[in-house]
Amino acid sequence: MTDTLWYTRCPVPTASGLAHSLGWLGETAAGHGLGFGVLQDAGPELAVRHFDHTLSGLVREGGNVPALAARAQGSPTRLIGLTWIDEAQAILVGPESSLELAGRRVGLPAWAQDRARSFPRAMALHGFASALRLSGLDLSDVRVVEIGVEPEPRGRGITWGVEALLRGEVDAIYVKGARAQELAREHGLRVAVDLDATEHKRHRVNNGTPRPITVHADLLERRPEVVVDFLAQSLRAADWAAANLDGVREVLQRETRSGPDGVVAAYGAEFHRDLHPSLSDERLELLDVQKRFLYVHGFLAADFDLDSWVAREPLERARDQVAVAA
Repeated sequence: MTDTLWYTRCPVPTASGLAHSLGWLGETAAGHGLGFGVLQDAGPELAVRHFDHTLSGLVREGGNVPALAARAQGSPTRLIGLTWIDEAQAILVGPESSLELAGRRVGLPAWAQDRARSFPRAMALHGFASALRLSGLDLSDVRVVEIGVEPEPRGRGITWGVEALLRGEVDAIYVKGARAQELAREHGLRVAVDLDATEHKRHRVNNGTPRPITVHADLLERRPEVVVDFLAQSLRAADWAAANLDGVREVLQRETRSGPDGVVAAYGAEFHRDLHPSLSDERLELLDVQKRFLYVHGFLAADFDLDSWVAREPLERARDQVAVAA
């Protein structure tokens, strides 16, 4: 059993990320006699655990492509929560380009060294599939052009393809998040499809929607009270966020390495009111949509039963704990 509570997250709005920024996750670990570590601050030998989730003692809140890929590969994880935050997903074209996608060259990031780290490709593919479906089209109606994926600083890996678009190598790219909004304005890029404007959440399912919270099974089995307290701190942070929009935006600027305008453009003015994790039927159904898409397109080593992955008790106990303390 590990002597450290490890935490990893993506640079986006999450209650656990806020709880970490407020110092609450470290306090939780200390209260249970554990050290506290963040993979993003660790060396490369541990940073890879963000993708394969094989580190005992790890809790992860991040994109669903690595989480689903790790589970399909056999990593011993359990799903303990889901969040949903719209992140300014869009299809961008050049400053003077037509907004029509039929017959155009769409940029698709190349495969990485494994399925989990191929999340940029999965994101773009599902983003284009959703955008095309809105016009009665599918992926057979466009020409896919593979683009390179260069290593980028943490928090900027959401904008792959901008250089290819500016060089005229592709006609359209998929982007999301605060930094993507800033780049679109800097280069005068046009929004061909605003996926956040679609009415049905099904059209907005992607790597971050919904976003899973997963835990190594060893930690859950041996120290369930640590997992419950982790989730309770996340719920408290979500309550704090609902009344502290400015404070949340300050944290996001640091996390995403974006300016205030980019954060506002990406997340709007109401996102901070619904950061609470849940395991609602709706969110699980939407995650299943993503799982099936990833499996069909080769991003999962095997299919698996989603319900058997879910552990509901920790979140239920965390809710009770927060309610009693209120």
